[in-house]
Amino acid sequence: MTRAALLVLADGRFPAGGHAHSGGAEEAVKAGRISGATSLEAFLRGRLHTAGLVTAALAAAAAAGADPAQLDAAADARTPSPALRLTARKLGRQLMRAARAAWPSAELDALAREFPKGAHQPVVLGLTARAAGLGAEDAAYCSVYESVSGPATAVVRLLSLDPFEATAVLARLAPELDLVVDRAVSAGTAVPTEGVDVLPAASAPLLEIGAEVHAAWPVRLFAS
Repeated sequence: MTRAALLVLADGRFPAGGHAHSGGAEEAVKAGRISGATSLEAFLRGRLHTAGLVTAALAAAAAAGADPAQLDAAADARTPSPALRLTARKLGRQLMRAARAAWPSAELDALAREFPKGAHQPVVLGLTARAAGLGAEDAAYCSVYESVSGPATAVVRLLSLDPFEATAVLARLAPELDLVVDRAVSAGTAVPTEGVDVLPAASAPLLEIGAEVHAAWPVRLFAS
């Protein structure tokens, strides 16, 4: 194992397609729920403890060796919005391409064959971490950081927010990222022995509703 692989996987320049997605921030900006650094922090905190927790637990479970097909079904059950399910699979497909180039793996190959249109992104992320020699905690950290850094970066573009302010928001949230990772790893590592029902199912209705609204826009800066 090389911990430096985590830096490669978490790097925003890793070609996994996340730069084209705002994580719900674009719709929230238009709706007035994000208007500056303070409201961005509130949005990210809510996202972290709901969707962020769920995806991190799925990634941790995949890295811990849980059945990826069962995890994919669990991800579907925890994603009511068809638009978000479609986005998760598109991102999973793009991540799979990058992951197989960086860390060739029989497990990744098998998942790609089983889900030719893409498995849910956190499931692919967990298997990617596993292929890179990383563990469940590493996968969870990568997932929770993505869940807040992507929207923060999008808001810098959408509102011309000072990037220093956006970075300060992420820094203030860091202790909460640690707490969410702990919860995600505890649940995710239990899945191989206890099944997918132990995974969290935290709800974020505004993200789900906003995703459906956003998908219907004729013109968008971000894909989701």
